[in-house]
Amino acid sequence: MRKGLAIADLGDLVDLPLLAVLATYRADGTVLLSPVWHEYRDGGFNVCTSEGDIKARHLRRDPRAGLVVAEPVPPYRGVEVTTEATFVRDGVEATVGRVAIKYLGEAKGRQYAQSAPDDIVVRLEPGHLRAWDFSDTPI
Repeated sequence: MRKGLAIADLGDLVDLPLLAVLATYRADGTVLLSPVWHEYRDGGFNVCTSEGDIKARHLRRDPRAGLVVAEPVPPYRGVEVTTEATFVRDGVEATVGRVAIKYLGEAKGRQYAQSAPDDIVVRLEPGHLRAWDFSDTPI
């Protein structure tokens, strides 16, 4: 397994419409794992949600977050980011549109974006980044 990679070493992984898993913390310290759509842009990950969503509520109380994107087929590339999340309120509509098109295609993505309740972007800029693949391992 190759370790210590940069996101650029993973090829198109972060551009694929793979679900990511976002980790946030409940008040009792347990972790909530949420499957999310994402985009990698300008050196960080964007996750769209609504202001009242449980993920946003958790992050307002405790900004620690983790995100994993991994592919389910060889060479099993993946990336994990642990950081403190921030909220972005500017350009939310454009971000929701890009992300929805990534996952649903042009027509359905635009339709979804127009009806989405998302009004905030969770921004995850790598505090700690771990990237890997199994391209050097016979599978």
